[in-house]
Amino acid sequence: MSVIKFCALGGLGETGKNMYIAEVDEKIFVLDCGLKFPSFDLYGIDVVIPDFSYLVENKDRIQGIFLSHGHADHIGALPELLKEINVGVFGSRFTMALAELALIDAGMPVEDYRLYRVTDDKVLIFGNVRVGFFALGHSIPETYGITIMTPDGGLVYAPDFSFIHNTDRRYQTSFRKIVETAKDGVLALFSESNGVSNINRVTNDYILIHQVGDILQSSKRVIFSMFSDDLQRIQKIINISVEKNRRVAIIGKKAQKTINIALKNDYLNIPPDRLVNLKYITDDNKNDDEDLVIIVTGNRHEPYYNLQRMSTGQDRLIEITSRDHVVIISEPRPGTERLAQKAIGLLYRLDAKVTVIPKEILQSSHANSEDLKLLYSLLKPKYIVPINGEYRHQRLQYDIALDAGYKKENVILLDNGNMVSFVNRELETKGEKIPVGDVLVDGSFVGDINEIVLRDRELLSQEGIILVIVVLDVRLKKIVSGPRVILKGFMTGTTAEKVEKKIENVARDIIDIYFLKKYIDWNDLKTSLRDAIGKEIFKMTKKNPIIIPSLVDVESDK
Repeated sequence: MSVIKFCALGGLGETGKNMYIAEVDEKIFVLDCGLKFPSFDLYGIDVVIPDFSYLVENKDRIQGIFLSHGHADHIGALPELLKEINVGVFGSRFTMALAELALIDAGMPVEDYRLYRVTDDKVLIFGNVRVGFFALGHSIPETYGITIMTPDGGLVYAPDFSFIHNTDRRYQTSFRKIVETAKDGVLALFSESNGVSNINRVTNDYILIHQVGDILQSSKRVIFSMFSDDLQRIQKIINISVEKNRRVAIIGKKAQKTINIALKNDYLNIPPDRLVNLKYITDDNKNDDEDLVIIVTGNRHEPYYNLQRMSTGQDRLIEITSRDHVVIISEPRPGTERLAQKAIGLLYRLDAKVTVIPKEILQSSHANSEDLKLLYSLLKPKYIVPINGEYRHQRLQYDIALDAGYKKENVILLDNGNMVSFVNRELETKGEKIPVGDVLVDGSFVGDINEIVLRDRELLSQEGIILVIVVLDVRLKKIVSGPRVILKGFMTGTTAEKVEKKIENVARDIIDIYFLKKYIDWNDLKTSLRDAIGKEIFKMTKKNPIIIPSLVDVESDK
């Protein structure tokens, strides 16, 4: 008999930041270590990662980090975790290649860390616990499900998958391994919820391929906008382009490293005579030939950002014109809708031909209700725990499990930080809570950004900033220079001139009052200046900018 626990450090009630832990007695197994991209109101924040404090406190119990696949929402936070805890990391060949790239980008020597490539027939032994892998179909090659086999049954982790048929072995699901896993008994299944709302989506990309073929047949230069993490669909566009006797170039500065790894290791295949390297433009290697297909890739907002640059003449290599046909296959991710609309608007202003592929005809790489029901049927888990998605997605999977015949008490809805426990194969009703949350990453600063900083950044973006600079001689109690008022992001024109004049007068009046005192408290003076100036500005403009008084004390001549 074992005491088995499961908890999410991220990934529940949100999109991204997938990170889960399974505990078997005193052993901790970490499942994925992802990031999420910030919402539009997190000004200046690059990415958001999980809080690792629970793992740091229990680092001696950690057996390893087990990665399902190479998408950033599952491996993107790995460098930050390894800075805190240097333990073994296990994943498929392609997943580990991307993990190594993440470490290199973070300035971390790969050789200092224990990174292990495993195949789906590998079984790792940790005392009385075995960890195995099985192939799952997804949009990125060599995606794995992970099984933690305990004395009380298996814990099966299936975070991102789809059972859509695929002829490429690297994108196929191993149903044989899933059935073998079920033979040993499955205590709990932790399955993704992201695709549960995919109703009436197509089950293949045949419609897309047919439409792309027609576009290539009737157009001159064609530019595709795609996400770099959707390697399977990128390969399909390459294949149809080569069939139509087109040359292919792939663009995307940040995503280029991922693409290069895929090309180098044969995860993407382009005939050498069809591949165009636009870094080296010659008479034989041009970027404006009519037989050219350009695939613009990137993560999250980057495809749209690149299209915007190409539309405004800012891109060094490509300038979109009215003779181009732009095909957008990258559905805007949350928080990027405005940028996407702006980029598409610019394309129309150039009179370029624009085709936006609707998501309804794009094959989904996430499990729909039928995929989930099939997985339940194959594994026959005693308990089902919906993971990986917003709460509404988790709730929809809860309903799917009930529809599949499971009892309410055997389908468990969790929030991040809620620890669920199984003792002697039975669910414990009382669960503990562990610390979780968002850690904000701003450049090289990790976790040093708090709500006050974010609020200031929001004010800067919406209301602007006002600097009030005054040079004083406190000894003689007089103003030597100023007040000088600098408005940034506030307003211009005659209104700004009136505001500046008003601020100068208010600042002089406040300072003169303080000169009447025997001793001057600098902090108190700055607070009084901020309050008085803020009230006057709000009366005049109905705005609340950040006000920063800068007081300089000098000794002046009498």
